[in-house]
Formats: sequence, C-alpha cells, structure tokens
Amino acid sequence: MATARIVEKNGNVIEYYMEDRLKNSIDNKIIPSLHKKDKDCVICIDGREGAGKTTLSLQLGKYIDPSLDLSRVVFSPEDFREAVLKAKKGQCIIYDEAFTGFSSRASLSPINRVLVSLAMQMRQKNLCILIVLPTIFLLDKYMALFRTRALIHVFESHGRRGYFKLYNYRLKKLLILLGAKTMTYNSKLVRSKFRGRFYGKFALGDDKLEKKYRKFKEEALANSEKTSMTSAQVRYKEQRDLIIYLLRKFTELTYQELSNLIADYDIMISFQQIQKICAKFGDIAKVKDEKEIKDVVKGIKKTNKIDILSKLKEEHDKTNQIDEERLKIEENSEDIEDFE
Repeated sequence: MATARIVEKNGNVIEYYMEDRLKNSIDNKIIPSLHKKDKDCVICIDGREGAGKTTLSLQLGKYIDPSLDLSRVVFSPEDFREAVLKAKKGQCIIYDEAFTGFSSRASLSPINRVLVSLAMQMRQKNLCILIVLPTIFLLDKYMALFRTRALIHVFESHGRRGYFKLYNYRLKKLLILLGAKTMTYNSKLVRSKFRGRFYGKFALGDDKLEKKYRKFKEEALANSEKTSMTSAQVRYKEQRDLIIYLLRKFTELTYQELSNLIADYDIMISFQQIQKICAKFGDIAKVKDEKEIKDVVKGIKKTNKIDILSKLKEEHDKTNQIDEERLKIEENSEDIEDFE
C-alpha cells in the first residue's frame, strides 16, 4: 500500500493513502514533465456531486506540488486568472467550479473562455492545472481534446465514495468523441483498466485549515448564487442586443439573413433569438420575415425523422467499426494506460 508523504516548509508532515499505480505515474510522468521537460500539465477530474472530486484533486495537487495552499484553490474565472498570473514556475492550481452546480454549456462559457485565453501562460510557467467539474463533456473542445493530459472520473460503488477511473490521453479523446452526444462513460469501446481507490483525507493541513477551506467554499457558493451575471456581462449583453437591432434596422435584413451573417463569424444566434432581441426595441416582423419563418417551420415538419435516425445510426456504425479496428491494433501493442 502506497502512502503519499509531504513535508511542508514548517516541518508539518501530511500523509494519506494513494494507489501505487497512481503514485508511480505521478512520480515518473507528471513531476518530471513539469520540472525537467519544460511542459505544463492539465488534468480534468469529473464526477457526480458528492462523489469526492475535490478530495482527490487536493490529494493529487498537494503531492504534485507540496507548496499548494488555499490561495491556489479557486472557484471562479476571475480568481483562476489571478492565480495563474501570480503562480511561480511548476506550481499547481486547482480550479474547483463543481460547487456551483453548472448545468449547461452556456453557464460554463466564462470558464471555457478563461481556460483557453490563459493556455499560453500555463504553458510558459509549466503549471499543473487540475480542473474539477461535473463532466468533461461540458468543457471547451480544445481544452478537453487537446490540452488535458488525462481524465480522472470519480464515482461511487454500492453507495460508497472514493473510486476513480483514469483515462489517458488516447482513451480520453475516444471517450469524448464517442460519448459526446449522450454524455456517457459506458462505451464498450472505451474501457479504462486504470482504476483505484482514495479516501477522505484533507490533504492541505489539519482540521482547522479544513474548516477554513469549507468556509471559503460556502462563501464562494453564496456569492455565485447572488450574481448569475456580472455588471460587465449585463452591459456587454445590452450592447450586443443594440448592435443586432441597429444592424437589422439599417440593413433591412430578415431575421434568418442576420442569423446566417453572424454565423459566418462562428457566432450562433438563431433567427428566433434575433427576433426576440429586436422586438425589445419595438421591431415588428415584416412580410418576408413571416414567410421565412413559415418556410423554416414547414421544412422542419417535412423532415423525415426516420431517415435522419438511419443516417445517424449508419455514421455511428462506421465510427464504431473504425474504432474497433483501431483498438484491436492498439491492444496488440504495449499500453501502460498512465498519463501518456
């Protein structure tokens, strides 16, 4: 049985259980890559609420970086940005946003934006970033597919907490590509043999420090519930709406034409949403708008759902066939299923 043992600068010794395989992977892969190979490391830890994601993230973070303290455990995009800019080379930052109960991509968009925008600084400082969230499927695709080195999925077994599965870079990528539509971890083509246990030891210090941490977390939750949007976000939204209305007014484009124009710049706003935005400023749908709307609705009704499902199934079967062949080839080669 492996024990993680950390000696802090003040002489305080912190010990807790850590799976041999996990500990060896960190010792041989993660820590050398940060300090010797001039790389950063981003690991996603996900799972249901109460499964133990934060507990495991603190244990991993403290073992990777013994200097980790509460100042680098953050709960908001603003605090994360500040922590990255202040961090020293090779340090660890834990971004724990699972407490907010986010349930959609829209609510996660500020988090995704700050992660992508700070990717360069994370790389230059060789930082270890542990992202704690409900599911990796809500993470920005660039971060999820290409910037995260591994996924650690935390779960319960027979009502007991403290279990995890580790998906290395290859398996994590397959999991996301195959399970994105249904957000499932149970694809028969993606099965991780890297499994283990952890226990509820608070890794950053004694009971007094743990109470302080929980207080910070409660305050962060309270603040997030008070303000779903910052004043800056409200102002930007109002400015966006006004610009869309003025564009509509002076170009006389239909709602659908405006939607198509904006989509050319990779900004997806439906014609229904544009109609609602313009209506706030007194805009009234014109004849050609109503005709376009009717045509869209009519086209949707005429769509043969069976044909769509058949095409999706055919594409899925082709994907499965390709992945099965790929996995057979990979199974014949050596695969240690660690963080690589």
